[in-house]
Amino acid sequence: MTTAWPEALWSDVVGQPKAVGELRRAAEAAHRTGATRSAAMTHAWLLTGPPGSGRSTAARSFAAALLTDPAGGPDATQDAARVFAGTHPDLTVVATDKALISIDEVRALVSEAQRAPSGGRFRIILIEDADRMTERTCNVLLKAIEEPPERTVWLLCAPSPSDVVPTIRSRCRVVGLRVPSATDVQELLHRKHGVEPDVALWAAAASQNHIGRARYLASNETARAQRTAILSIPERLGTVGDAVRAAGRIVEEAADAAKAATEDRAARERAELLQTLGVEAGKAVPPALRAQIRQLEEDQKRRATRARQDELDRVLLDLLSLYRDVLLVQLGAGGAEINRGAEQQITAMAQRSSATLTLRRVEAIAEARRRLQTNTAPLLVLEALFLQLRD
Repeated sequence: MTTAWPEALWSDVVGQPKAVGELRRAAEAAHRTGATRSAAMTHAWLLTGPPGSGRSTAARSFAAALLTDPAGGPDATQDAARVFAGTHPDLTVVATDKALISIDEVRALVSEAQRAPSGGRFRIILIEDADRMTERTCNVLLKAIEEPPERTVWLLCAPSPSDVVPTIRSRCRVVGLRVPSATDVQELLHRKHGVEPDVALWAAAASQNHIGRARYLASNETARAQRTAILSIPERLGTVGDAVRAAGRIVEEAADAAKAATEDRAARERAELLQTLGVEAGKAVPPALRAQIRQLEEDQKRRATRARQDELDRVLLDLLSLYRDVLLVQLGAGGAEINRGAEQQITAMAQRSSATLTLRRVEAIAEARRRLQTNTAPLLVLEALFLQLRD
């Protein structure tokens, strides 16, 4: 970190001056008074913002501000690095790839919250996906948030306040983040990751200012090529057969990508669980232990399903951005394109259809996204959609 302390802690939270100001004042008050309850500071926070707004980054920056010496120095820098890496002994982070955070995970957090800090002033519990807790799970958490130990701070993250049950939301101070501008994301990619400004701006626009997605696109040539291929799908839907084949390819590619993203972790988790249970590699699992193996396999299956859904949803979001740009051209409101570099294709598509037809296609994509969140077979969803996108 090269900027002055404690500004360095907030350098990755881009385009959020109001939220950063509130969180910084709270951290300063906490260090000044040593308490988690004051006009500026409280014991429970809910950070909200759309995907890609950086709410988890803001939460970790806030945790770093609370767990490091405000004067800075080598020890503070080391403590901050451990916070951002998720290895600080006084920070517990829950982030899940599963559809839901289990009630057992939350019970473990409640127990963890009762422990005194090991070295710093505070113990911090960070739940990055608070919207993935059911009401029953939230009830387990309720009393711990309502009456925490004096030096425990809860940090919850969710897309919006309405994504968290009212009983939890009402006991937290809500800090809202917004989607950063394209220039904010461009500056971050250039400053922190050394991405060329033109590529950084393209990635910011293509990701619709989603910081994580922009970083992935800017640093991964294969990802950029895949996105270009997705944008070409409407040009390849000439016949019913073309639409059906294209849908099959997309579903197959999504399944392959989800498998590649999850299988190594799944194998590692299984090996670690077997070792913990005392089962030697290659040996049969005793009947008494099979329930734990089945539970792990069910969790991994849900994670893989979610990864596949996320891949398919990304495809639909990219297509949605394309038709959004087409609609802008048709309405004479161009100049704010998401898909920079695809202007020729966008203009050609705009000339071949009408704004009314483009709106129908936008609605069809939105409906397909909703159907993918149900138990409808993904292949059927995409086949129906691609048939509607044919010229």
